[in-house]
Amino acid sequence: QVLLVESGGGLVQPGGSLRLSCAFSGFPLDYSIGWFRQAPGKEREGVSCINSSDGSTHYADSVKGRFTISRDKPMTTVFLQMNDLKPEDTAVYYCTGTYGSVQVWGQGTQVTVSS
Repeated sequence: QVLLVESGGGLVQPGGSLRLSCAFSGFPLDYSIGWFRQAPGKEREGVSCINSSDGSTHYADSVKGRFTISRDKPMTTVFLQMNDLKPEDTAVYYCTGTYGSVQVWGQGTQVTVSS
């Protein structure tokens, strides 16, 4: 059974940092794990992803240079380090895993950037 569980959201001031975690299990050998976010009244947008096969990463232009996606060595958790957070980063962040034509979503975690 494929499973994703996010953690690490919260309230932070502009310029601050947060680290999101996504613990996952049950994926076959070739998959990607990524983060999407959805702000109130806006469509869900891709933020970043990492591929299991070669560790390659991808970022949305809006977060390049501020966010870093990584994985632990046992490859059971993916992290999203978010630095220099801005109010426009406020959203529910969802971890998602994709293998073949299947996409699985976590429950989401709220990130609020406000003074």
